[in-house]
Amino acid sequence: MTKEKLKYYSSLLLKKYRELEKKFLVEGTKLISEAINSGYSCEILMFTNRFAEDENMFLMNIKKKRIVYEVINRHELDKLCETKTPQGIIGVFDYKYPLESQDYAKSGPVFVALEDITDPGNMGAILRNCDWFGITKVMLSRGCVEILNPKVIRSSAGSVFHLNIFDSDNFYKEIELLKKDNYDILIADLDGSDLYSYKKKKKIVIVLSNEANGPSKQILDLSDLVITIPKKGRAESLNVGSASAVFLAELTK
Repeated sequence: MTKEKLKYYSSLLLKKYRELEKKFLVEGTKLISEAINSGYSCEILMFTNRFAEDENMFLMNIKKKRIVYEVINRHELDKLCETKTPQGIIGVFDYKYPLESQDYAKSGPVFVALEDITDPGNMGAILRNCDWFGITKVMLSRGCVEILNPKVIRSSAGSVFHLNIFDSDNFYKEIELLKKDNYDILIADLDGSDLYSYKKKKKIVIVLSNEANGPSKQILDLSDLVITIPKKGRAESLNVGSASAVFLAELTK
């Protein structure tokens, strides 16, 4: 691989170049397969000779799909990967353009909105939980971490590729519209009504907010109810990624 190509692809490790080029990197066979099977266009796959020797069946499938690939050495691969022990393969994919507007009538009974979730691990966990519980559409405020951040992709275990996720330039206005469309706006917080006492409405928005600061006054002013997971032990709080699984399990059952 030429130095110019290596430099170009390695630049995609940075958010500003991902957004500029509308491309992103995916490491590992499982996540690459998830991206391809979810309809993301793959520009190129790059892997080592060792990977080619060990993953013959995977490469046969890649060749059938006529995906461009190039064999590179381990030193070159290390320049493209964030992980300390890369699996030997990395792919360059094109963005799928996010939804520009929300068809609320088809959002399903439970709609997830994320306000300023900044930790990639938390974001990935929430998206994975949404996928598990059948949530198909997720709205993000502009303060959220980028969903195609490599750490988000890995922590979501590929679920990021299964969902319709869109960044809202008018997050609070969108919440207002959902409220007018008879969605019950529920805000998750440490102080609130017992989740298990909540009498479910037909249409629900569950808002999960920033890990450190909690829900903003702006979102609280739009809420119909603030809810919490009742504490039984001595832990100070629940990680928002873990909490999302509890909320979604209860609200989707």
